[in-house]
Amino acid sequence: MKTIYRRCTVLDGTEEMEPRPDMTVVAEDGRIISVTKEEAFSGEGEVIDLEGRYLMPGLINLHVHLPGNGAPKKKQQDSTAAAKLVMKNRFTRFIGLKMCENYAKTELLSGVTTIRTVGGLGNFDTLIRDRINAGKLDGPRILASNMAVSVPGGHMTGSVAYSAGSEEECRALVRKIAGEKPDWIKLMITGGVLDAKVKGEPGVLKMPPSYVKACCEEAHKAGYRVAAHTESPEGVRTALENGVDTIEHGASPDEEIISLFKEKKACDICTISPAVPLAKFGKDIMDSTEMMRYNGNIVLEGIINCAKAALEHGIPVGLGTDTACPFVTHYDMWRELQYFHKYVGVSRAFALYTATRRNAEIAGIGQETGSIEPGKSADFLITEKNPLEDLTVLRTPYMVVARGKAFKKPVVKKYPICERELDKCLQNL
Repeated sequence: MKTIYRRCTVLDGTEEMEPRPDMTVVAEDGRIISVTKEEAFSGEGEVIDLEGRYLMPGLINLHVHLPGNGAPKKKQQDSTAAAKLVMKNRFTRFIGLKMCENYAKTELLSGVTTIRTVGGLGNFDTLIRDRINAGKLDGPRILASNMAVSVPGGHMTGSVAYSAGSEEECRALVRKIAGEKPDWIKLMITGGVLDAKVKGEPGVLKMPPSYVKACCEEAHKAGYRVAAHTESPEGVRTALENGVDTIEHGASPDEEIISLFKEKKACDICTISPAVPLAKFGKDIMDSTEMMRYNGNIVLEGIINCAKAALEHGIPVGLGTDTACPFVTHYDMWRELQYFHKYVGVSRAFALYTATRRNAEIAGIGQETGSIEPGKSADFLITEKNPLEDLTVLRTPYMVVARGKAFKKPVVKKYPICERELDKCLQNL
């Protein structure tokens, strides 16, 4: 049976989108079959009268880690010990898998109909992806990478990343991950703010260039694109020179880095959400040192500057949240759009376009989702008011539709401290 979304105001996901009132969108078998003016439609099916509400493509989050929820802890968690505990035996793995399934559903109910996972536990991400695709589980479309590849002492080694100690080990680990049929391969090339040992040196290069090249060659040979955690200019340069396809986070670029982005046809994935609390919150809010805050500001400025420079030079920029860093939850993709608008200086329409159609194109699924047009997947986010006037309306969806299945007035569990402190940051922008 057809589902007829009547009397809606369509925001189609294109770069120059404007509200199109009094529209009817018809979906059947999970696909959009028509988008017409209200008076032009005739036909039968289940009718959902949206009474003028705003219907847009579901959001796409290009940087997600499913094993955590982003709720802040009083003290920094030992992620390696936590991962070992989850993967200890069959029972603990079952509990861990269910936890990740619930977090994926939280993404969906918050208006995110597609996620790209970039470092998870074992093969959980592809297992959850396949269960969702088979209709056994409610969740967003998942582009999965499973475990990442790092190095001894590197970022997330022992938790959501394997450790490679040679070029051959890099190739072997990429082949191992590829055997689980992921959608992407993820590398951890530099350290991060929480790894830094010296003030003023976040994002230290950890993975040797030859390792990066070996991973990328092996991944590309198997037909996979490569995403890489990079939080310093040296890391970005190394990643681009050796074959990485998407730079995750980024750093303040020079002319050489901009030229490499263009030459390699690489993309920048802007992730402001994790840097804001690290840079802005004091020790009274999160367990951070003065060095962490100092380094957090360097990373925040680097992410913003990288996105600005990329846009200025016509380099594709996508958006992701880096859930589950501290204070970065599975329900707050809307904040990344707001940060993009406020910090990078793009319009609200461009922010929404980036989180929908542009993200779909970067992820290689632009023919499947990301815009409201016939033939695309019926992936919708429906809001009471116009996000082109106020992006905060995205935080409380009226309805979410994923591949044709509607979730009306969705509710997710929220963390009061995250809501309170992150809202203060937005008010101060």
